[in-house]
This record gives sequence, C-alpha cells and structure tokens, in this order.
Amino acid sequence: QVQLVESGGGSVQAGGSLRLSCAASGNTGSTYCMSWFRQVPGKERENVAGIAGFDNTGYAASVKGRFTISRDNANNTLYLQMNSLKPEDTGMYYCAGTQSFWCPDGGPAAYIYWGQGTQVTVSS
Repeated sequence: QVQLVESGGGSVQAGGSLRLSCAASGNTGSTYCMSWFRQVPGKERENVAGIAGFDNTGYAASVKGRFTISRDNANNTLYLQMNSLKPEDTGMYYCAGTQSFWCPDGGPAAYIYWGQGTQVTVSS
C-alpha cells in the first residue's frame, strides 16, 4: 500500500506560480507512473501531467509549457511546478500513482493510489 499526501496549494493571482508537492510513503517501490490530476466541481478529474518510468513526462495541452512535473526518488516526493497560472487552472489538485511502468491512457480509474488533494485558486 502507498500513502500520498499533497501540499503547496493556495491562492495566487494570474501570472503567479505555485509548486505542489506529494509525499509518498509505504511500499513506494511498487509505484512507477505518477500523475497530477485536477478537478473542478461538476467535472471529471483531468490528468494534467504524468511521469513514468525512466522519468518520461507528459502534459495536457492546456498546461504544456507552463507546468513541470518532476520527482525526487530519494525522498519519495513528486512535484508540480506551475508557472504563468491562469484562472482556469483553479481546482483541486490530486497526485495519483499506479504500478504501471508507463502512464496509462485511461482516466482516473487507471490509478490505484490517491492523495487527499490540495486546492489551487487563481484569481484574475
């Protein structure tokens, strides 16, 4: 079992930056693909960034060039650096993990480990 705890959310003005962290504990050796999801009320969770085995990364088109996903394996921590934030980036951000080496194409159902979420609010 893997436990995930996010931190780093908050309120910023448009154009600002935030860095989210996700601390993993437990059987972290079984987790390869890690992703950040974003959810707003009434909508499905959206995969915004993922990092797979060999640290291959992928991004949603809406955040590409502004967000950077990374991880520190020594400290079992996943990060999401968010720059040039826009009001439409507002939402609850969750980190998620799976035992798959490569990040699955499926949505949230493909992930088995979830954090409790951290709120990001971007004002115009």
